[in-house]
Order: sequence, then structure tokens, then C-alpha cells
Amino acid sequence: MPDVISALASPRRREILRLIWNTERPAGDIAAAFDVTWPAISQNLRVLKNAGLVRERRLGTQRLYRADRDALRPLEPLLRRMWDENLSQLQLLAEAEEKARSNR
Repeated sequence: MPDVISALASPRRREILRLIWNTERPAGDIAAAFDVTWPAISQNLRVLKNAGLVRERRLGTQRLYRADRDALRPLEPLLRRMWDENLSQLQLLAEAEEKARSNR
């Protein structure tokens, strides 16, 4: 669970999850949704994948990503509320947890 909390502490990673929640998307499409470099998006996708929150599928040279809803199922109600109701408060809590973990 600490890897999941750490992965969700990043606003950008939460936004990536939102983008791939209902549909599989190519890495390039995900990157195009952000105003950061491709390596930054790649790193965020790797963190999400390593935390078990994202599945990657290769189709030729293309990498397709989708939220792993089975892994996220226990967190789904929380994530939906977070996205719909109180994102900023949960963001602060997750970031505080991440900061506390990094200070240990």
C-alpha cells in the first residue's frame, strides 16, 4: 500500500489515471495531454506501473496504457470521490504522507 499512496501523491499521476480510467491510451496521447516532456510522463507511467495501478500492452512499437481497475477496485470509491468532490484536500493529505515518508 505505501507504493500506491506514494504513486497517488502526485497530481500528475492522478490525472494520468483519470485519463486512462475508462479507456486504453497510447503513451503519446497521454503525453500530449500535459505540458511537460515525454521523459517526465514516461517516468510517471513507470511509477504507476510499478505500483500495480496501470497495465501496459504493446501493439507493435506502440505502448498502450490502462488503469488496472482490479488493483484499484478497493480504492475506486475513494478515487471517484477524490476526483468528483474533494480533490484538493486529499491531495494535501497524500502529499503530506509522501513528505513524511521521504523525511524518514
